[in-house]
Amino acid sequence: MTLASTASAQRFLTGITTTGTPHLGNFVGSIRPAVAASRLPGVQSFYFLADYHALIKCDDPARIQRSTLEIAASWLAAGLDPAHATFYRQSDVPEIPELTWLLTCVTGKGLLNRAHAYKASVDKNEAAGNEPDADVTAGLFMYPVLMGADILMFRTHKVPVGRDQVQHIEMARDMAQRFNHLYGEHFVLPEAVVEESVALLPGLDGRKMSKSYDNTIPLFSPPEQLRKLIAGILTDSRAPGEPKDVEDSALFQIYQAFASATETAVLRQAYADGIAWGDAKQMLFERIDQEVAPMRERYQALISHPGEIEAILQAGAQKARAVATPFMRELRQAVGLRNLGTTATAAPKGKAAKTAAPAFKQYREKDGKFHFKLLGADARLLLQSQGFDSPQEAAQAISALQKEGAAALAALQGRVETAPGISASELDAALRFLTPAGP
Repeated sequence: MTLASTASAQRFLTGITTTGTPHLGNFVGSIRPAVAASRLPGVQSFYFLADYHALIKCDDPARIQRSTLEIAASWLAAGLDPAHATFYRQSDVPEIPELTWLLTCVTGKGLLNRAHAYKASVDKNEAAGNEPDADVTAGLFMYPVLMGADILMFRTHKVPVGRDQVQHIEMARDMAQRFNHLYGEHFVLPEAVVEESVALLPGLDGRKMSKSYDNTIPLFSPPEQLRKLIAGILTDSRAPGEPKDVEDSALFQIYQAFASATETAVLRQAYADGIAWGDAKQMLFERIDQEVAPMRERYQALISHPGEIEAILQAGAQKARAVATPFMRELRQAVGLRNLGTTATAAPKGKAAKTAAPAFKQYREKDGKFHFKLLGADARLLLQSQGFDSPQEAAQAISALQKEGAAALAALQGRVETAPGISASELDAALRFLTPAGP
């Protein structure tokens, strides 16, 4: 993702709900490809632990805390580098629930009525002869708005999702378009990225590996537990020496997700030659353990030192808030939550009634540096920055200017300069206009 819609890099965002223990299917389908994507040039990746979302599904505080620890440790052990991605806990960014309320005020109830999760709950109740909204919480009903805030807060361009999640991205686009229509262009319209080739691992019983089916293999099971679980994978009754079918074999599909093309070809031939199921399961155990063992060691070290994970998440929250805080100020200004010391102009009703106001414009140049400028209500250039190495640095400079006014220029050591002919008092007046009421 980029700092602003005009930047050249693409922002990707992925959320992980903290309600369970990561398993092999999560690793193959989400963790491994996402970690690889975070290393691509020209991409800014945002990965967050969706603990607010977890509250909709789980009312066990200990489980949510433990799951947050296990999921964070899993992603870090799998190679996610916080230096190359923004890795944070959703509840550590207070701007997200604040944005959720702003979006709630522009989102039609009819849109939320069509959400798949809500409709499924209503259909289930009606089929059972219950009231349509029986046991449906407001959290479940408002879930798409919170998800929209997660995405729109960081001006996300791409959101990798399964096909069943595409509706949520479409709803986020609807919210963004409605807000932009009412208050001016602030949000980037996100796009869903559906990976048709994402591996869906079968579980112990041959169905999709899922916590809801209780058929999972935890990613960081100890070796003996891993061996025992693999021994329990459902197979057919073909005896040693009888050729075996790879297409319907859960064991083969799991092996293929971890092995190279050459290794997979060897097992395919072994199936044709009638390998015994016990031998095939031993091959699968050895291949998975080969990849997981180094990560398991790192995972156990992290689990044993939760303070280290907490420090990483707090640092990630600071990076996330360096983007979210100034953007939230912009949105507060847009909707009228403004400093009362500024001059308020009564405007007639209607979209054409919007009044011009000072505004920061953020962008990225071809050299990769991040810049910003401040334009007055009359679109005159008031202030121009030099290039910053990261969007966080640029956002911090903007935050300092909004808090301290022209006095912040000295501390910025020439990296931000006023335009010719602009006085400190004129600059201060514009910055005061952009200072929000409240914290």
